[in-house]
Amino acid sequence: MKRFFKPIEKDGSTAPKKPCLKRDGDGDGVEEGKNQKEPTKFVTWNANSFLLRVKNDWSEFSKFVYDFDPDVIAVQEVRMPAAGGKGKPKNYGELNDDTKALREEKQILMRALSSPPFGNYRVWWSLAESKYAGTALLVKNCFKPHKVYFNLDKLASKHEPDGRVILVEFETFRLLNTYSPNNGWKEEENSFLRRRKWDKRILEFLSQTSDKPLIWCGDLNVSHEEMDVSHPDFFATAKLNGYVPPNKEDYGQPGFTPSERARFGTIMKEGRFVDAYRYLHKEPDMESGFSWSGNPIGKYRGKRMRIDYFLVSEQLKDRIVSCKMHGRGIELEGFYGSDHCPVSLELSKPSSDSEEKQVSN
Repeated sequence: MKRFFKPIEKDGSTAPKKPCLKRDGDGDGVEEGKNQKEPTKFVTWNANSFLLRVKNDWSEFSKFVYDFDPDVIAVQEVRMPAAGGKGKPKNYGELNDDTKALREEKQILMRALSSPPFGNYRVWWSLAESKYAGTALLVKNCFKPHKVYFNLDKLASKHEPDGRVILVEFETFRLLNTYSPNNGWKEEENSFLRRRKWDKRILEFLSQTSDKPLIWCGDLNVSHEEMDVSHPDFFATAKLNGYVPPNKEDYGQPGFTPSERARFGTIMKEGRFVDAYRYLHKEPDMESGFSWSGNPIGKYRGKRMRIDYFLVSEQLKDRIVSCKMHGRGIELEGFYGSDHCPVSLELSKPSSDSEEKQVSN
């Protein structure tokens, strides 16, 4: 488990440090850490309860990780409570183990994360007070982040409410893992207003961190264009219990309202981002073009959205090799028990040290 920001060498990890391995065709490990300075392969996944995935779907997800061999795994909706409480100070970077049940759940997670292939990663947590939201970041031990923060203000000891942010800084780029708040259905503090405040803070963060390229990944809880949803008319007119928002710009499914999509467009423009998936896949894909799928039973059956992203600074655009949704169909194949599927990004390595330095300027 990870505590709040400290020198990286002193952080705990879920397993002894091992060399960074790259498998050859025979599946044998070859030490690679000396030749690769920074991560180039990434996965983001909203697990919709990390503990449930470990209990029910871990062998399948482990095979996916083994086959793709990512350098970084960003997880959202961990849904494990932070340590502390009942007279103890809260520690949002540690799993709670105050009761027998919580200790058992922590042990289950730790065993899973110390088993192959996850034992080759160091893990950072940012958690909520209850089994809600939360994020985790797994980075291969051979890659040494310069700094790790858990908030958009880049303050050493602060965690974002509900554990929604992990920001890691490497030599030539930063990576931001977020579980962006859902817009909700109503004009109230924990719904529309919360999302508006979040989008404003993201813009402020981007204006203050333009000195290095950024990879922003996670469940961003918005579908930017009509092609990012399977049924645009359905999502545009969706209501909860007949409620009609006072502002027309807030009509529709959370994540697909005109106001959210417009703000997201502004963030993309102001942050000078490239949507890595859409950069490579310019046409709709009704089979594999979505990262979230509705319940297979009920009115949301077959209704799908692309709300999980890799956004990269324009300086990194020419290094995009692949960006893929790993789920398909309405039966949630490749979702590993979640309602979100993993999304992967692969970048090419900088062609030379001089190019790598240029990217960082």
